[in-house]
Amino acid sequence: MLALERRNLILTKLQEEKRVVVSELSQLYNVSEETIRRDLDKLEKEGLAIKSYGGAVINENVSIDLPFNIRKNQNVIGKQRMAEIVASLIHEGETISMDASTTDVFIAKALKSKEKLTLLTNSMEILLELTDVSGWNILSTGGTMKEGYLAFLGSKTDEAFRSYYVDTAIFSCKALDRNRGIMESQEAFGCAKRAMIASGRKKILVLDNGKFDQSAFCIAGSFKDVDIVVTDVRPADEWMQLFDEWDIKCLYPSCESEE
Repeated sequence: MLALERRNLILTKLQEEKRVVVSELSQLYNVSEETIRRDLDKLEKEGLAIKSYGGAVINENVSIDLPFNIRKNQNVIGKQRMAEIVASLIHEGETISMDASTTDVFIAKALKSKEKLTLLTNSMEILLELTDVSGWNILSTGGTMKEGYLAFLGSKTDEAFRSYYVDTAIFSCKALDRNRGIMESQEAFGCAKRAMIASGRKKILVLDNGKFDQSAFCIAGSFKDVDIVVTDVRPADEWMQLFDEWDIKCLYPSCESEE
């Protein structure tokens, strides 16, 4: 087993159990305790874990970006349900743009039954997911590959998003703050998102309930930039009132049955 693979497994265990023990990990992965300590040192340096006596605990700071493959496996059912809602809003023949979020990978899967879509994305994972789709016009923004994110970023990416005007821009975010709006943890992601939002006629923000009432480093957009919010659980009444004030439609599983 490669060290990176083992660290990702340890990180997954941390996400599930919140704490890990060196001796248990040593037996589980059949390596020395010293090797496990080096793994935990690496995770701590990356800001993903906090070492404790005999082990480590998860760093639950919302500003920390987990590796893409870890995030992709979180809240899978919620992402699938949100993807189904978004897919119902897209019509055959539309032009769409999608960002490099893990949620948009699920949306790409849900859209496979649609025909004649034109898609622009900065996500390597989405491009790989759609390699078996025929009849679509799939465009990559290009740019600089961001290690650990499977995302193209940088000035070329931003320019590519600004070079088109799509029917629907579909994007997620790191956090949603009532006062600051749409937020990202890194400036490069914020720049790409701003370019993407500006180049869409209709804007759909897709995010799970854990991102509400959070904040991050970079402001990527405001509520005036959003037409529809899709989430996995009905937001609190305060958020529903805010969406009404901004004329934003909020969709979530079972919302139609509540009307």
